[in-house]
Amino acid sequence: MGGSDGILGMKEGERNRSEKWIKRRERWLVILGITLHAVYMLSIFDIYFKTPIVHGMHPVKPRFKAPPAKRLVLLVADGLRADKFFEPDSEGNHRAPFLRNIIKNRGRWGVSHARPPTESRPGHVSIIAGFYEDPSAVTKGGFRWKANPVKFDSVFNQSRHTFAYGSPDIVPIFCGALPHSTWKTYPHEFEDFATDASFLDEWSFDQFQSLLNRSAQDPELKELLLQDNLVIFLHLLGCDSNGHAHRPYSSIYLNNVKVVDHIAERVYTLLEHYYKDNRTSYIFTADHGMSDKDADMLWLYPGSHGDGHPSNTDTPLVVWGAGVKYPKPISSSNNSDHGVFVDEHAHDMPTPVDWGLNGIERVDVNQADIAPLMSTLLGLPCPVNSVGNLPLGYVDMIEAEEVEAVLANTKQILNQFLCKSKIKQSNSLYFKPFKQLAHHSAALEHIEHLISIKDYGTAMKLAQNLRNLALKGLQYFQTYDWLMLMTVITLGYIGWIICLLLHILQSYTSLAGDVFKNPHDAWQRNNKMKVYLFGCVLMGAISVLLFMEHSPPLYHAYFSMTVFLWTQIVGEYQFIKTLCRWLSGGKYNYIIKILASSAVSIFILEFLVNSFTERKLYTCCFFVMGIVAAFYLFQAIPWRSGIPIYVCCACWFLSFFTLMPAEIPDNNGLVIASGAIIVIIGAAARWLDQHSEGNKYWLRISYHKMEKPRFPVLFFFQALLVGLSSVMVSLSTSHRKEKQELHAIHQLINWSIAGFSMVLPLFSENSLLSRLTSIFLGFAPSFLLLSIGYEAVFYGALALVLVAWILFENTILHLMMVKKLSASMKRTGEMTMLENDVRYLQLSDVRIPLIFLILFYVAFFGTGNFASIASFEISSVYRFITVFSPFLMATLLIFKLFIPFMLVICVFSAIAKLLQVPRVGCYFLVILFSDVMTIRFFFLVRNTGSWMEIGNSISHFGIVSAQVVFVLLLFALTNTYTKDIQIGSAGSISQKAA
Repeated sequence: MGGSDGILGMKEGERNRSEKWIKRRERWLVILGITLHAVYMLSIFDIYFKTPIVHGMHPVKPRFKAPPAKRLVLLVADGLRADKFFEPDSEGNHRAPFLRNIIKNRGRWGVSHARPPTESRPGHVSIIAGFYEDPSAVTKGGFRWKANPVKFDSVFNQSRHTFAYGSPDIVPIFCGALPHSTWKTYPHEFEDFATDASFLDEWSFDQFQSLLNRSAQDPELKELLLQDNLVIFLHLLGCDSNGHAHRPYSSIYLNNVKVVDHIAERVYTLLEHYYKDNRTSYIFTADHGMSDKDADMLWLYPGSHGDGHPSNTDTPLVVWGAGVKYPKPISSSNNSDHGVFVDEHAHDMPTPVDWGLNGIERVDVNQADIAPLMSTLLGLPCPVNSVGNLPLGYVDMIEAEEVEAVLANTKQILNQFLCKSKIKQSNSLYFKPFKQLAHHSAALEHIEHLISIKDYGTAMKLAQNLRNLALKGLQYFQTYDWLMLMTVITLGYIGWIICLLLHILQSYTSLAGDVFKNPHDAWQRNNKMKVYLFGCVLMGAISVLLFMEHSPPLYHAYFSMTVFLWTQIVGEYQFIKTLCRWLSGGKYNYIIKILASSAVSIFILEFLVNSFTERKLYTCCFFVMGIVAAFYLFQAIPWRSGIPIYVCCACWFLSFFTLMPAEIPDNNGLVIASGAIIVIIGAAARWLDQHSEGNKYWLRISYHKMEKPRFPVLFFFQALLVGLSSVMVSLSTSHRKEKQELHAIHQLINWSIAGFSMVLPLFSENSLLSRLTSIFLGFAPSFLLLSIGYEAVFYGALALVLVAWILFENTILHLMMVKKLSASMKRTGEMTMLENDVRYLQLSDVRIPLIFLILFYVAFFGTGNFASIASFEISSVYRFITVFSPFLMATLLIFKLFIPFMLVICVFSAIAKLLQVPRVGCYFLVILFSDVMTIRFFFLVRNTGSWMEIGNSISHFGIVSAQVVFVLLLFALTNTYTKDIQIGSAGSISQKAA
C-alpha cells in the first residue's frame, strides 16, 4: 500500500508540475502574441505607406529661345464631371457654350484622368505639382483636406508670382508658405450646403477682377502684373458643394456648369482687354468628378466622390491661348500621347455621340500631365517631384522646341530616379541597381547628339523611352524593400502559427504521448541551448547589418521577432521529426483526414476574408449550413425529436439579415416587437429546460440539482425588464419625434434597466441552458435600448442559431458516447482525459473554433459593416444621453457592438464545458485560424483607391490582428457568467442510452 501511495504521489506531483509548466508557457505565448501583433501591425506603414517624395534635385529648365506664354490662367472647377460638361441638356443646348466654342475654333480638348482617391487635395496636388496622392498622408495627418504631409515643389513655386483665389481648404496648401504669391480665401462659413454654392465661384472671379481694377491706382501692382512667368489660379468650388448637397443630376449642379463657363468667358475677356498681347495661356479642368452614390464613408451628403468610378475620375480639360495648338480634325492615329492611364477603367473609347465632338481630335491625359504642360507653356522647369508626361498634343511649337521640352521633362523625372538611387545605395551594403537605366548617361549624350544633328524624330523617341524607364525606376525604388519586408513579416506570422500549433499538439492532444513513449528522455536529448545560442548570434548579426544600413528601428523589431519565433520552432525539431516519422509510419488514413480538414478550414477562412467586403456571403453560408446540419442530424437521430428541423429553420432565419441594408433604417415598431420576440424565445428555452427529463438529447444541457433554485422568480423578473425596456423605447422615441426633451427620470430608468439586467444572470441556475437563457435575457434590455431597427430582431435570431449550435454539438456528443459504450471503449475514453474532467482535443474538434469564427463575424456583419459604424444613427444613443458627448456616445456604440460578441463567446465557453474540451486550447486554435486570415489581409492592404478603400483595407488587417487581445478580453469578461456552469453527468446519459 505504501509503495502504491508513493507512486500515486509521484504521478500527482508530475501532473502538477506539467500543469504549472503549461500555464507558464501560455502566459508567455499570450504576451508574445500581443507584442508580435502590435509590432507586425506597424509593418504596413513601412511597406505600403512610404512617401514617394525626395528632395535635393535641381530644376531643369527647357532650352527655349522664348517661352510660348508670359502668363497662364488655371481655372479648376472642383467636382465637375466630364460628361455633364460636354453633353447637351434636355433641350439640346450645351451647358458650356463659350468653352465649346473654344474647343471648336481656338484650342484643344480632352478628358483628364484622375487617380483615386478622387479627392480635392490629391487632385489639386496632381494638377499643380504633378504627382499623385502621397501614401504617407495616411500616417501623418495629411488625410483629406489637410496640407500635404511632406513639402513638395509645384508650378506655383517655379513661377515669378502667383495670384490665387478660392477655398480656404485648397489655396493655402500651395500659397500659404509661398513668398511670391498674392492670395485670398473666403471664410469657411460661406460653404453652406443648404444654399446654391455657385456664388463661391463668383466670389473668386470678383476678387480677381478687383485685383486688376486696383492695378490702375497701384503702380507696383501694375508693374508686377506686366511681368512674365505669372500664374493666375481661380478655384471654383460651386460644382463640388452643389454636387454633394443636391447630386450631380440636379438642376442646381447642372446650372453651376453654366456659371463656371461664364466665369471662364469673363476671365478670358478681362485679360485679353487688359494685356492685348496674345501671350496668355488658359487651362480649364477639374480636380475630380462627382457620383450619386456614397463612395466615401466620410461624406454623408447625397453626392460623393473618392473612388475610381469613371464619374469621379473623368474630368474635362480645355486648353487655349498662347502656345496652344488649334483644333485638329479627327485622325486614325491614337488620340493620346500614351496608352497608359492611371485610373482604373477602359480607355480609348469612342467619344459619346451626344457630346457632338466626334469630328475634333481629342487628346486625353493623366491628371499629373497638366503640371508639365503648364510649366512648358511658361518656359519654366517642371516641378521637381512631378511624374507627369508632357502632352505634346496641346503645345504649339516647332519640332526642335518640342524635343527640348520633352528632354527637360525626361531629365526632371530622371533626376528623381537618380536621387532615390543615390539615397538607397548610400544605405545599402548590397545594392541592387535598376539595370535598365545603368547607362542613362550614355543615353542622354546620344539624345543630345541627335538634337545637334537635327535628327529630332529619333531624339524624341529616345527621350520618351528614357522617360518611361525613369518612371519605372521610380516605382522600383518605391517598392525596393517590399520583398524583404513582406517575406520577413510573412515568415513571422507563419512562425507564430507553427508555435501555436506545436503548443496545442504538446499540451492539449494525446499526440505527445503517442509519439514519444518516453517523452522526457527525448526532450533531454534535444539540446535546445545550442539552438537558442545560434538564434541569438543570428539576431545580433542581422541587427548589426541593419544598423550599418541605417534602417529604421522597426526593421530591427521585425527581424528579431521572426528570428526568435523560428528559433523556438527549431528548438522543437526533435518533436517535429518524431511526429513526421510517426505520421509516415502507416498513418495514411490519418494524413488524409488532416489534409481534408486543412482544405475545409482554408476554404472557410477564405470565405470569412471575403465576407469583410461582401456581407451577403453569410446568406449563402447559413442557408447551406442549415441544409447540411439538418441532413446530418436526420441521418443520426429520429426526426421526431424536432432538432433537425429547428436547426435548419434557425439558420435560414438568420441568413436573411445580411441581405438587409447596412445602414439600418429607423423602425421603432420593430424594436418594440423584438422585445416580445426575445421574451418568447426565453420562455421557450425555459420550458424546454424544465420539461426535458425524458429526452436524452437535452439531458446534459438541462441538468438540474435536486435542491430548489435560489431565485425561482428570476426569469419572470428578467422578462419584465425586457418588456419595460420596450416601453422605454416607445416612450423615448415619441419624445424625440415630437421634439420634446427626454426627461432626466427617463434617462435614469434606461440606465438602471440596462445596468441591473446585466447583473441578474449571475444569480440564475447553473445548468447550461438555464444560465445561457438568463445571459440572453440579461443583455437584451441594453441591446433594445440602443437599437433603432431590424438589429433588435437580429439579436433574437442570433440566439436561436446559438441554441442550434448547442443542440448540434450535444447530439454529436450523445452519439459518440453511445458508440463508445456499444463498442466497449470505456477504457480508451479514460485514456484520452486530461485533468479536471477535460479530454484531449481531437481532429474533429477543429469544427468548434471554425463555427465560432463564423458566428463571431456574423455577430458584427449581421447588422452592418465598417462604413455603417462611421455613419451610425445618433438616435441609437438618444435614450441614454441627449447632450452631445462624443466619448460617451462612442462608448455606448462599442458596447452595443460587443453584446452579440459576448453572447457568442458565452455559448462557445458553454460548449467547451459540454464537450469537455480545453477552452484555452480552443482559444489558441481561434487565434491560429485568425492569423491565417491576418496573412491574407496583410497582402490585401491597399495604398491606392478611395480613402474608404484604403481605410477599410487597413481596418480589416488591424481588426483581425488585434483579435488575439480582443477575444482574450471577451473571454475574461464572459468567464464571470460561464465559470460555474454545470453539465449533466455522463453516467446519466449512459443509463439513458442503455
